[in-house]
Amino acid sequence: MKIETDIVIIGSGIAALQAARVLSKRFTIHLITKSDIRNSSSYKAQGGIAAVISQEDHISLHIQDTLHAGEYHHVEAHVEQLVKVGKDAVQQLINQDFPVDRTVQGDISLGLEGAHSKPRILHSGGDATGKVLIEHLIKELPQNVEVHEHEIAYELLLNTSGECIGVKTKNDSGDSLYYASYVILATGGAGSVYACTSNCPDSVGDGIALAYLAGAQITDMEFVQFHPSLLYINGTAKGLVSEAVRGAGGYFADENGNRLMEGKHPLGDLAPRHVTAFEMYKERAKGNEVYLDISGIADFERKFPTITQICEENGVSISQGRIPIAPGSHFLMGGVVADQYGRTSIPRLLAVGEVACTGVHGANRLASNSLLEGITFGKLMAEKLLLNGTKQWNYQEPPSLTSDKRLTLLAKETLQNEMLDKAGVIRSLKDLTKLQKLLPTYNQVKFFDFSGCTKQQIELAFMHITASLIVNAALSREESRGAHIRTDFPSKCQNWQNKWVVFEKGKMNVRDGLYEQNQTANDVKAIFQ
Repeated sequence: MKIETDIVIIGSGIAALQAARVLSKRFTIHLITKSDIRNSSSYKAQGGIAAVISQEDHISLHIQDTLHAGEYHHVEAHVEQLVKVGKDAVQQLINQDFPVDRTVQGDISLGLEGAHSKPRILHSGGDATGKVLIEHLIKELPQNVEVHEHEIAYELLLNTSGECIGVKTKNDSGDSLYYASYVILATGGAGSVYACTSNCPDSVGDGIALAYLAGAQITDMEFVQFHPSLLYINGTAKGLVSEAVRGAGGYFADENGNRLMEGKHPLGDLAPRHVTAFEMYKERAKGNEVYLDISGIADFERKFPTITQICEENGVSISQGRIPIAPGSHFLMGGVVADQYGRTSIPRLLAVGEVACTGVHGANRLASNSLLEGITFGKLMAEKLLLNGTKQWNYQEPPSLTSDKRLTLLAKETLQNEMLDKAGVIRSLKDLTKLQKLLPTYNQVKFFDFSGCTKQQIELAFMHITASLIVNAALSREESRGAHIRTDFPSKCQNWQNKWVVFEKGKMNVRDGLYEQNQTANDVKAIFQ
């Protein structure tokens, strides 16, 4: 099937729906999601939206908290936009009847989460903010936004000028070909390349792999955030236990009830996530179980209905006063290099949300800045296209190039376990090198033809591409910074300050600054061969 339209959006999370809602004022949109529209990490998000709403808070404090949590590995101008524009974008949602939780006096209820200096986290439905926000945005989608569910995108199309002109997709009925003036990647992250994750099972880095195969720049792949508190039963992650639980008075405890964060960080249980996740990892590495003690939280079931339900479904009684946890992959700070308007290194290909790297999260994302990012940059990107978007006239594709090479792939579970073991919370040269040897190496990856593959085969190939980018970036950055912790390089290194590891067309650059104009010519090597 061949479809011509104005804009194709790949993904169905907060960033995708926010963009679709705004873009629909001018454009016809086809939104493609490989599951159903309500199956996304955004929909599962228990945490809230960080925004400066209180008179006791200030934009400068939110900016500083973001920079501090991310170890100052940011594009500061974009952090300022995230916070300033985000404040107005959130207020606009509230004015449009997005229901936020309020106190008995009617004021907006603001929670406190890790590494925040002020209570500034808005919630909706207690710990169901993502679900309520997704439902709110779906309700606002007009008829000129056509949704295609259970359809996987497997190739981005470029014209003879190097512009993105469309995408190839596959569903149970066969293949489809979409031609569009703009293609927007909003596919989310890659948490499920790891065995223990808070993400949906199909969050495997599709958008990153698609963009890389098309020749787009990818960066910061070494910075994978591990959340310290995933509900962990019989060796399996069953869901997220939100940081808001600790903001409400919960704390990390060992098997005997002793506080694990005592004396470890000035912020204690609300320390940045890389700090708390590392401490939980170390305790579990000793062979000890770790818990979130919730005994001091009154009315837990009412305040955290989603977490209560997840616990009860897995045989954990809230009345026991503690929840068994383990750290797991949660958020990818890296992704497709994009500016604040979503523009990538490929003309007419845009990226927004977790799939994009705009420099706002640094080496470790500040809690509840993710939904804020989707709302804010989805809006910024869409409004820019409303003003400046033009129609594509050149749909001529260059001659097709194919390769007889085939990727040698691990089984899905093997890959996930190897990633968690060797490229997880802590890494080393020895482990990363072992893992690198298990992953496929290739140089002309963009010439692989996935048209004859099943959805499962495509996902597995994309997982390996994403995993390879993470491992190669992690090997390159010989320091510990934020979420990236190397046992053989345990400290931050001044030589790595403001350095970005950038992949493009089978090569890796380490350059000063996130964007091309600051690129340095040194340290260029082929990584896929």
